[in-house]
Amino acid sequence: IHLMCLGVFWTGWSWTAAGVAVALYLVRMFGITAFYHRYFSHRTFRTGRAMQFVGALLGAAAVQRGPLWWAAHHRRHHRHSDTPRDAHSPRQHGFWWAHIGWIASRRHHATDLQQVPDLAKFRELRWLDRFDLAVPFALLAALLLAGQALAVWAPELGTSALQMGVWGFSISTTLLFHGTASINSLAHVIGKREWPTKDKSKNSFLLALVTLGEGWHNNHHYYQSTVRQGFRWWEIDISWYVLKLMSVFG
Repeated sequence: IHLMCLGVFWTGWSWTAAGVAVALYLVRMFGITAFYHRYFSHRTFRTGRAMQFVGALLGAAAVQRGPLWWAAHHRRHHRHSDTPRDAHSPRQHGFWWAHIGWIASRRHHATDLQQVPDLAKFRELRWLDRFDLAVPFALLAALLLAGQALAVWAPELGTSALQMGVWGFSISTTLLFHGTASINSLAHVIGKREWPTKDKSKNSFLLALVTLGEGWHNNHHYYQSTVRQGFRWWEIDISWYVLKLMSVFG
């Protein structure tokens, strides 16, 4: 996916393709932060089975594996945060391992269902966890088709199938991955400590903006069971705002 970003030198860019890239970054980051993290990993809010699956699809579209895999690893991270048993602690294993090495390592590819018995009972989630690449491939196919359709029916927009694939999928997904991974590699290194947790989690305004609220990491490690991670009014937590708005509509 990183290499596919180089396709921009052949496809060029358009406002349409760039706009789709930004939109898919935001929507899929919400899928990771609101559903993969706050819902599946910590069960901080309740929703119906249909919306649960929609949230799982949004998270899977981010190309960060399935919901059970993600939640299982994250629950283990909280149990062993910043200890040698923490799979992605930058203090124990270094920046690059925490950022990308651990997720690429085969030793972490399996899903430990014992960590997520509450989620493993849903057949659709287990299917999605097993075939997690189905969603990204479907998204890429949809973007290619949309780009070709726009090239034929709205040529004034200046986009194409390949351009939409490069921007809407490759560039957006790459930025999305590094935004999410920055919480693993940086949120235990930079920022301020507001609360006396056992680990070295920190709060970062910049990381909170990049990840729609996940940068208030020290807040989260101090009080893991709350859906709201920005405790104070000035601690911007976009995922919380969207979830609150969704709750208004049931």
